[in-house]
Amino acid sequence: MQFWSGTAFLPTRDLLGIAPLLDEAGFTGMFTSDHLIYPRQLNTPYPLTGDKPPWPPETEWPDSWVTIGALAAVTTRLRFSNAVYIVGARPLVEVAKQVATAATLSDGRVELAIGTGWMREEFELLGQDFDNRGPRTTEMIHALRALWKGGWVSWQGEYYSVPEMMIEPHPPAPVHILCGGDSDVALRRAAEHCDGWVGLAYKWDDAVSVVERLQKFRTQIGRGEEPFEIVLSLLHAPSVDLYRRAEDIGITGVMCAPWRGDRYREGIEKFAEDILAKV
Repeated sequence: MQFWSGTAFLPTRDLLGIAPLLDEAGFTGMFTSDHLIYPRQLNTPYPLTGDKPPWPPETEWPDSWVTIGALAAVTTRLRFSNAVYIVGARPLVEVAKQVATAATLSDGRVELAIGTGWMREEFELLGQDFDNRGPRTTEMIHALRALWKGGWVSWQGEYYSVPEMMIEPHPPAPVHILCGGDSDVALRRAAEHCDGWVGLAYKWDDAVSVVERLQKFRTQIGRGEEPFEIVLSLLHAPSVDLYRRAEDIGITGVMCAPWRGDRYREGIEKFAEDILAKV
């Protein structure tokens, strides 16, 4: 079982101190979250509420790849990924460059977890089409893999055309791509095109249901026996039994924040003693 910590809603400056603590304690990695801005005039409804998002406009959302680069520099084994990065809001080559650079600086300790996004204003601010973000995201998965191969690379698809070029540095090893979202479309995208899936926070029965749906799609396309990451958060008190049951149904990683307030060291060390050492 892998154990990941999120970074959402934490003070940006605190992350530089938290990452080494997680590294020393034996955690698997950290997930960054992604929002570019909070527009004063926000017309796009937040999907989970149908209204405004549940965080205030001044909430800090540090850039994912600047953050990952900084955290990689103060750790030695901790891995980094996203929950999730909205690739379709950015130009393809920019995403390829950012991830490849982070993978190189971290000596391969990077995965890319993608989402299609919900805020139209962010896409329009960056000059990207919001309405076709789903199929563009799917194409980007394959285009990114092509652009990360090293040497002369190119891509020709329905939405993106990249002439032959070198884009260096390229990742030292293949970068795993995971997909977020728990709609049928998102789960199928993960099952067919990705190396894994990243979910939200679920009660046990809901977690079982979404994992079963995901496994059904993987079986339908003939990928049921291939290695595949399934990472989510469980809305239950941490326990050895909980995580062992999660592992039994195919969950490979859980997201957790083992602290209260700013008492990071105490919470991380206790979680490592009570859970990590036994699971």
